[in-house]
Amino acid sequence: MSAYRTILVGTDGSDTSFRAVDRAAQLAAATGATLLLASAYSPMPQRERQSAADRLGDLAYKVQGSTPADDALRAARERAVAAGAKDVEEVAVEGDAVDVIAKLAKERDAELVVVGNRGLNSLAGRLLGSVPANLSHRSPCDVLIVHTTGRK
Repeated sequence: MSAYRTILVGTDGSDTSFRAVDRAAQLAAATGATLLLASAYSPMPQRERQSAADRLGDLAYKVQGSTPADDALRAARERAVAAGAKDVEEVAVEGDAVDVIAKLAKERDAELVVVGNRGLNSLAGRLLGSVPANLSHRSPCDVLIVHTTGRK
């Protein structure tokens, strides 16, 4: 039996987060684990939503499932499947990324959380904390921090 039955990876749709998805998917494929793709989001305030609708017309809001979190998860699923992951689930949850990922890891009994290293070396990351640094302290399970910056 695999040490990892459920692997959780967070994505925000950025290139660096997709590198973490790639690594998590490779691990899931190699171990037969379920890969849980998670995206934390903040809802767009009504005023901003209306302003965007005015600029784009109502077309942008008539398409169901086209939020940025949903788009990030769809793209992450494509990458995960291409990397060999077989059992892939997606979840978008409103909230702070660290809070959402730590909560999901506990609720879904994840044995591994995979995140990119983005933010670890920035000034803001050192002063305010970063998602990988904060998750390493708050996660209820192992955390793999994938080197995702500074390479193509």
